[in-house]
Order: sequence, then C-alpha cells, then structure tokens
Amino acid sequence: MKELELKYGCNPNQKPARVFMQSGELPMTVLSGKPGYINFLDALNGWQLVRELKRATGLPAATSFKHVSPAGAALGLPLTAELRQIYFVPAEAELSPLACAYARARGADRMSSFGDWISLSDPCDAATARLIKPEVSDGIIAPDYEPEAFEILKSKRQGNYNIVRIDPAYEPPKLERKDVFGVTFEQNRNELVIDDHFFANIVTKNKSLPDFAKRDLAVAMIALKYTQSNSVCYVKDGQCIGIGAGQQSRIHCTRLAGDKADNWWLRQHPRTLSLPFLPTLKKPDRDNAIDRYISAESAETVLKDGNWQTLFVTRPEELTASEKKAWLARFTDVSLGSDAFFPFSDNVDRAVQSGVRYIAEPGGSKRDGEVTAACDRYGVTMAFTGLRLFHH
Repeated sequence: MKELELKYGCNPNQKPARVFMQSGELPMTVLSGKPGYINFLDALNGWQLVRELKRATGLPAATSFKHVSPAGAALGLPLTAELRQIYFVPAEAELSPLACAYARARGADRMSSFGDWISLSDPCDAATARLIKPEVSDGIIAPDYEPEAFEILKSKRQGNYNIVRIDPAYEPPKLERKDVFGVTFEQNRNELVIDDHFFANIVTKNKSLPDFAKRDLAVAMIALKYTQSNSVCYVKDGQCIGIGAGQQSRIHCTRLAGDKADNWWLRQHPRTLSLPFLPTLKKPDRDNAIDRYISAESAETVLKDGNWQTLFVTRPEELTASEKKAWLARFTDVSLGSDAFFPFSDNVDRAVQSGVRYIAEPGGSKRDGEVTAACDRYGVTMAFTGLRLFHH
C-alpha cells in the first residue's frame, strides 16, 4: 500500500489528510482502528526511539508518546515492589522484559502518558498486552504481535483500538523533507549513533562514569534525539523519570524535567504508597490525586474537607515540606542529558537537587568553564559530547 487516508490532519478542520510514500510501499500496516495524523507522527518517532534503544543496549525498549515527544521511555529491566505499586502493576503479574519496559515507560509520568501512543521495540507479547489493556491509550506500534496479545489489544475501545505493525527491516532514505508554508526543507536524517564512545570526553575533576551511568546517559540522549527541543531528560535505572520538552529556555527544561523526576521519587514515599484510596476510584483519578497530594497545594485540594471524602476512605496525613525535603535528599545516582549546551551554571544547581550525579551535554557555551566548575563543586561527572541533538 502506498498511501493511507486519514480522518483529518492535526485538527478536524484540516481535510483531506493522508500519509503516503513518494516511492515504494508504506512500511506500516494498520491491523485495527483508524490512526490519525498525530498518531502516526507519534508512532514513527516512537518507533525510531525504541529501535535505537534496543540497538544501543540489547534490551527490549518501550516509549509512551504524546504530541510528538516522549512522556516516558525505558528499557526492560525488572521492577521493584515499589515500582509495581506506583505503576499499578499487580504484585502477582508475571512480567516479560518487554512488559517491564512498557510499565516503566508508561509509569514514570502517568499524568502525561494519559491517552498516549505506545511504541515497542519487540513483538508485543501477552504479558505486555495485559498491562496495556486497562490504560487509556490511543494506539500502539510494534514489529509484530503474538496472537493472544493481538486479541487482548483488539478488545480495547470496543474493537477500535489502533494497532499498527511496522516492518523492522525498513530503512528510510538518507534525505528527509518537510513542507512549511509552501516551502520545502531538506536535510540529511540524523543518523548519529549514541554509544559508550559518545561520553568519552569527561571534562570534570570527577572522572568516574560507571557502566550503569553510561547506559542511563545513552537512554537520555536517545530519548532527546526524538524530543521536541529545547529538551532535558533525567534517567535512573534505565528509564526516563523526567523529560522537559519544547521549552524556549534551557533552565525551564531543567526545572520541568527535575520537577517530574522529584514527583517520581515522591510517589515512592511510604506515605504516598499507603494512601487509603476509595476502592471504587479509577486509575486516572488516583493518578490525579497522587499528583496533587505530593504537590505544595495538597492542603487546599485533595486534603481539604469536602474533597478528601471523594477520594479516600480516611483523610491522609499531609506530606510536609520538610518531609519531602528529607525524602528527596535520599535521591541519588540520577543521570541527565541535555540536547544542547548549558548556557549558565544554574542548570547544574537545579539538577543536583534531584539527585543528578552524571551529566552529558554538547558543550560549546562561552560559559563552559563556569558550568564545569559548578559540577566540580558538587562532585558531578560531566561529559561533553560535542554534538547537538535538536529535533523539530
């Protein structure tokens, strides 16, 4: 098939709309549903991200995309009991490595992943499909689907869930084009390979870069390669835990991603894990309640009389600012990637507040010396990659 007609473009008024090949056949097949314009943008960017993660690490990978940027991306590493709980994975559920990757990608920022598009590096198995089934999601792309997994997924949305199969052998042309206001832009595809050598130029006094940090920095930089710029990504244990995308200011990226990383860690606080939810409360409502509970506004929102009764069996005790600070002080061994250089050392000041010990960024700022000196003050290891990763 050379083209697919779409319901509409970015918005309902933008008709007609289609995806098509100028030569050859489309590399994807729609097995169920009718994906839209933005769905395919998410699917094709997400597929590139997970394919590259798999090639870089040898591990199954998954990503959760919203509006052409990842809300989460992760490798297929085992889940702790705490992660199972905050990701709503049943304690008794048997998980494949791919299912672990999906749970991590979807679970790191569940608020942003609501209504996402899922991309998987490997054929979707039943264990992964069972985790996907109860979640609110627009669709999925994978190189194939096990028969049981396909039936599980097809039952979503009364049989209209978007399921797309991608040809894993497909390689696009070297040149890519985009039309804007009738003008065609053309460039070589960004085929930069991100591996251990990418982080060889360590410019700080601390030269320690353990294997887990190299892996996590690779996850961060590969995720940023497919994130709308400017972007910053925090990673721990093979999964993105905070992505700040599409901000005009670098420090705003770092703050946004850091706040998301802090929320991920605060969701694992014993007080948060023991919230006495009403048994009838749905997952999205629990996500929203948790997000507000760990915020500075909890006393005026979820804990306010008249509100807490709609969410909890009993009123939870407030998680105070001092308790949050003490818990966040235990947060460490986080890696951070930036798609462009840090223009000021304030980015390092903010990053270390969220447990960052390892940083990778291109370098090239007039203030590289100040940024490096800030890392040295905190004992942070920083590598200059020499290569920018803007994506638009």
